[in-house]
Amino acid sequence: MDGKYNENLINEICGRIGILGGTFNPVHNGHLMIAENAREQFALDKVLFIPTGHSPLKHKQQITNAVHRCAMASLAVSDNPWFILDEIEVQSPEISYTYRTMSKLKEKYISSEFFFILGADSLFDFESWKHPELILENCSILAAGRKHLREKEFMEQIEYLNKKYPQKFHPLDTTNMDVSSEEIRQRVKQGKSIRYLVPKSVEKYIKEKKLYVE
Repeated sequence: MDGKYNENLINEICGRIGILGGTFNPVHNGHLMIAENAREQFALDKVLFIPTGHSPLKHKQQITNAVHRCAMASLAVSDNPWFILDEIEVQSPEISYTYRTMSKLKEKYISSEFFFILGADSLFDFESWKHPELILENCSILAAGRKHLREKEFMEQIEYLNKKYPQKFHPLDTTNMDVSSEEIRQRVKQGKSIRYLVPKSVEKYIKEKKLYVE
């Protein structure tokens, strides 16, 4: 991957755009399911998958090279015409703060309305993020809650945040899928199967590149 972005594609991306960020180390079926649910429930025209560049939260954790993480994300979204890989964070030398990314995306996709997709845990942590008010200047939040998991607290948190930031937070209904990138890495290291946890193309890439074996 040469890191270049097709300018014609940029011009074609407009309307209601979902943003799904993460280390994607590796990307898994849970990420894809959340993105698809968001696209369907909120009539999104596209969902951008944005691998983290230099994370402020995981700077002490060894993260697989961005070339591999982007390659796996590219493979994972290749069969869905509504999903697009955007390397805006890995191409930047700056720490990947969400407020910076959203500001750059607003400049890059001028005619778009943005919906940032996050999980329930991140919803409760949102106010501790750097400049949350600047994030919300450029997007609304779609929060994916797990059914029967702190459901009452989850809805109360959305209500609380909407009082502080009116109509910026929306619950995203998604099926429970108890899978994490950390679990997948551990399974690979232990020689266990990751079939049905990641797309076949990603499973093949991990095996070919011998990722996560040590």
